[in-house]
Amino acid sequence: MRVVLEAKHINKYFKKPVLFHVLKDINFQISQGEFVSIMGKSGCGKSTLLYILSTMDTDYEGELFLDNKLITGQDRDHLSYMRNKHIGFVFQFHYLLSEFSVLENVMLPAKKLAEKSYQEIEYNAIEKLKMLNIEHLAKKRASQVSGGEKQRVAIARALINNPSIIMGDEPTGNLDSHNAENVFNIFKRLSDEEGLSLLVVTHDEDFANKTDRTIQMEDGKIIL
Repeated sequence: MRVVLEAKHINKYFKKPVLFHVLKDINFQISQGEFVSIMGKSGCGKSTLLYILSTMDTDYEGELFLDNKLITGQDRDHLSYMRNKHIGFVFQFHYLLSEFSVLENVMLPAKKLAEKSYQEIEYNAIEKLKMLNIEHLAKKRASQVSGGEKQRVAIARALINNPSIIMGDEPTGNLDSHNAENVFNIFKRLSDEEGLSLLVVTHDEDFANKTDRTIQMEDGKIIL
């Protein structure tokens, strides 16, 4: 099985106000199509780890590989390109632009990548909306759709560049149990049917228990 993401001996220190060792020798890999959750108490380092894995934080020791390519030490522009092309993000808050339509929101990362024509991007965006059963919302403003629908739009946006991996930071944190289950089922389908890798930080034990594997963190270390 192809390894999509690998962390080797990741250490992270906060320098201020005093030196604090926040991540301690983190090692793991995620294979293609694997659905992995990260759990641990608040302050254990899981969101810090996600920022490093997503290439947003480059101030760490160790090595990070995406699709078997070393990411550590690459310049900012290259990291920005890699992040946009290979990693899809779903956060607790959807971060949709409320004055834009649902379709325009989904198209944004592909327009930024600028590797396809406007027509192709629009077509792909509609395909992603169809996949999530929300194509009927395409022309609506993002501010006019419900919370559960907004999170589905955010997932469609995360999928637009056909990433190698989706990273989620508490993606069901703001949702009721019905919508949280919907989001889980979408992720599961992406993993099973599309062969997409998923890495999700969550506090929701029910969610984590249904993923392929759970990484347990405590005090900056992986304990399981």
